[in-house]
Amino acid sequence: MQQENEAYGKNAPMKINQAIYNKEETPIVSVVMPAYRCANTIGQAIDSVLSQGVPLELIVVNDCSPDDLDDVMRPYLDDPRVHYIQNERNSGAASSRNRGVSLAKGRYVAFLDADDWWEEDKLKKQLEVLKKTGAVLCCTGRELVTPDGKETGRVIGVKEKITYRMMLHQNWINCSSAVMKTEIAKEFPMEHEEGHEDYILWLKILKKYGWTAGVDEPLLKYRLTAKGKSGNKLHSAKMTYDSYRYAGLGRLKSALCFCAYAVNGIKKYASAYLHTFGLQGRSRCDRIAKN
Repeated sequence: MQQENEAYGKNAPMKINQAIYNKEETPIVSVVMPAYRCANTIGQAIDSVLSQGVPLELIVVNDCSPDDLDDVMRPYLDDPRVHYIQNERNSGAASSRNRGVSLAKGRYVAFLDADDWWEEDKLKKQLEVLKKTGAVLCCTGRELVTPDGKETGRVIGVKEKITYRMMLHQNWINCSSAVMKTEIAKEFPMEHEEGHEDYILWLKILKKYGWTAGVDEPLLKYRLTAKGKSGNKLHSAKMTYDSYRYAGLGRLKSALCFCAYAVNGIKKYASAYLHTFGLQGRSRCDRIAKN
């Protein structure tokens, strides 16, 4: 097993624009990627990170994955941007992200799950928004893709400004789209693996800082799967209610927020499906109407 000192990954097969990115630059963004049972998808995720064209580092945390993840990572062993570390025991996504954040050297931290991927210039666009607005956190829209990676045309957008009150009624921030200041990520580590740890994190950050910025473009490709914690909708519903309680809300307010969350969730995904099949007279790739 590899120790805390990192093994470094190799250049991804995707071409990197060396004219705008020098591998030896100090990273502006530290990308944290927990990895578990993802040998079939992580390559695409890594390629999308290394093609961003901004100074970055990628911290892949192997959470005792039982597949051939080490073999998949081996081709990346020459790229000094990629840090590959292993947990001594299976700790879960939240703990793995926290470990990655603790090693981050960039001014910003971004999260990306090993089965999702980014469009080019995602980070560049978010960094521009963060600088322009002074926000501590920024998210983007996302396009849903099938488990085998095929685009569906179903796009979930975001507001350009998302407040704490808005977040109480709907989780606007997908974890794989988020970029935040490193000190904020270290101030608010992910907790409560048994709940929606990312939603709890956003609620805590926005409760203190008030709002976050959004880039209303589908810069994240989000893979649909039934294997994750959100795959079982009844279990996910309980975790959502628990997330409100972990974030400090009382029982009554948690129940009211959960009802609003459920209604907004149905509207959000129903709208996405309607657009997919052209039932609103638009093309398959149009963005869904946002609440």
